[in-house]
Amino acid sequence: MLNRHLKEFGLPPIVGYLLAIILFAGISVFLFYKTEYAAYIYPFFALSSLSLLSETKRNDFLKACFIDKDYWAVRLMENLLMTLPFVLFLGYQQQWLIGLGLLIIGGLMARFQINHQLNYTIPTPFYKYPFEFTVGFRTSIAMFLFAYFLTIMSISVGNFNLGAFALLLIFLTSCSFYALPDSQFYVWIFSSTAKAFLLDKIKIALFYVTLLALPILLSLGYCFPEKIKLLLAFQGVGFIYLCTIVLAKYAAFPRAMNLPETLFIVASVFFPPFLLFTVPFFTKKATKKLSSVLSKNLMSPQSLVSNHQSPTQ
Repeated sequence: MLNRHLKEFGLPPIVGYLLAIILFAGISVFLFYKTEYAAYIYPFFALSSLSLLSETKRNDFLKACFIDKDYWAVRLMENLLMTLPFVLFLGYQQQWLIGLGLLIIGGLMARFQINHQLNYTIPTPFYKYPFEFTVGFRTSIAMFLFAYFLTIMSISVGNFNLGAFALLLIFLTSCSFYALPDSQFYVWIFSSTAKAFLLDKIKIALFYVTLLALPILLSLGYCFPEKIKLLLAFQGVGFIYLCTIVLAKYAAFPRAMNLPETLFIVASVFFPPFLLFTVPFFTKKATKKLSSVLSKNLMSPQSLVSNHQSPTQ
């Protein structure tokens, strides 16, 4: 299944795995370089990935495919393989005890299932303009709570870098909300030009991410007043890249973002001046893609409704 996803994304599986290894190593090194508490933060990401493997519906599917003995072997192997890179890097950082604990917890989690579908609705301030932040916030609420926890730790130990990482986490999580493509129906219903549609989407994204980042900004600004300019710079850079992600989403419309858009975004991250090309390119391409749908004469509502899928799917 993973190989199929990589091929659909436009990557040969071997290249996808090599890039994943490089990205994993780069993020791990960056985290341990930035904060002395990385060894305690690091396992959180491993356990988050394990929770996805423990999802109830996924495990029901596996039980239908395997007899009990094979099912437990598959689940144990999955968890150990997912945990192993984290354990090895913790060992490289001379954190063998934490790594061993993570390995044991990973093995034990193979025996448990987690139902990610809550029986109650989490209230959000994002109901007025669905769907990216409404859906994204509810599925990623643990990540936001973790970011706020890191902010508290940053203030309590006087480590500004830890708080800056928490702010970065808010923006990275918010950018991930735009990985899901819109149904054409949810674009067609708007009565606006393509440029007006994009501008509205960008304004909504900036407003909502500001709501999420505001507790961190105010807390760090109050406790580290000498770092206010740096905080505002981080916020401004986050805004720029969030706008770029929104434009990239509709530059790929109606499909999900694929390899070309991803390469442009990665190039812009590692070489920010490249944004001078990326942003106009995505804007032009997104405007062209959206115009064909927003021009109501070109598509009938019946054809759009017949292909309609809920954005939460």
